[in-house]
Amino acid sequence: MPPKKKTGEEKPGAWMLGRFSKNLKVGLVGMPNVGKSTLYNSLSKSHHAEAANFPFCTIDPNETRAFMPDERFDWLVAQHKPKSEVQPYLTIVDIAGLVRGASKGEGLGNAFLSHIKAVDGIIHVMRAFEDDDVVHAEDTVDPVRDITTICSELRIKDIDYLTGYVEQHMKKKAAEATKTPQSKKKWEEDLASFEKILEYLRDGKDVRLGMDIWTNQDVDVLNDLMLLTAKPVLFAVNMNMTDFKRKKNKFLKPIFDWVQEHAPGSAIIPYCGCFENDLVDLDAAATKAKLDAEEVTSALPKIIKTAFNMVNLSLFYTAGPDEVRAWIIRKGYKAPQAAGVIHTDFEHGFICAEVMAFDELKEKGSEGAMKAAGRYRQEGKGYEVQDGDVIFFKFNVTTKSKK
Repeated sequence: MPPKKKTGEEKPGAWMLGRFSKNLKVGLVGMPNVGKSTLYNSLSKSHHAEAANFPFCTIDPNETRAFMPDERFDWLVAQHKPKSEVQPYLTIVDIAGLVRGASKGEGLGNAFLSHIKAVDGIIHVMRAFEDDDVVHAEDTVDPVRDITTICSELRIKDIDYLTGYVEQHMKKKAAEATKTPQSKKKWEEDLASFEKILEYLRDGKDVRLGMDIWTNQDVDVLNDLMLLTAKPVLFAVNMNMTDFKRKKNKFLKPIFDWVQEHAPGSAIIPYCGCFENDLVDLDAAATKAKLDAEEVTSALPKIIKTAFNMVNLSLFYTAGPDEVRAWIIRKGYKAPQAAGVIHTDFEHGFICAEVMAFDELKEKGSEGAMKAAGRYRQEGKGYEVQDGDVIFFKFNVTTKSKK
């Protein structure tokens, strides 16, 4: 029989571009006074990012962990009743507002852009409400104009950066040509990729949209460059409460059309910033009561989960009476790499991973039932950890000899 075709295979996405790190971050980006710091405070359940009615109330970026609702984690906690719980989270960075001309130093200029470069994904916060008491950097509310400005500034900065990079690359031409044939070939291949990427940017297109044309060589180059327009994005649309409850206003359709043209496939998530901020100091019971009274659902869990998936993160769990913990990894990690997230000794001395798929574990009800059904399995070094795996790692403790 011929081999079965793979179904649901994941397409290459912008998450492939950039650093390969275990500690990925997502940045809140937008014009001044669109609600970034208010959203940050809501996501972090805090008030430590200043939210004020004037531009650039955030200067240095704030960073926090936004805890992610996870029914699998809750089920494991209910089963084991552990002494310690470590729930999954996403690292969020609140970045100062961008204005027209930032690529040339306007506003907070280069500092702002360097803060974006340090994150791995972008949540574009868009203002879709009118309020005379909340000033706007451009005097009027026009979210499509704002996002066009921001993306243009990021693209201009990428062009300037890459142009300078090419100039430095050209200075190495003679030196690389006299080393080895391989060095000369590598220099030529890199130059071809630089020129290809520059042309794409000058055509007014963001790097993340070119995954169908970037070769492996191009992707390697892009991973080193870490360009601003290479980062995956989602769009959080800040609305007033009335529009949020009825799920429409005059800005949503133009935003949708713009995203379809300039960021196809990216998520658009409407939310009400002032309402979410009102929930920050409430406990679970009071929050539920307020949500029920307003007949709405908080948009924050969706924002967190979408951003988590956007940067290609995945979860596995360790569970027992002492601790239930969700561990954050990049999708595609092999078992030893996942073990290394717990401790480097686990990776270096890896023997095997004892694995239970969460859905099967929940269906069977216990580890004992999984073993009885033959679904408690051992996996080796080549096993790719799946989202939701519950794992116990076996490893040898290795000690380095003293010199």
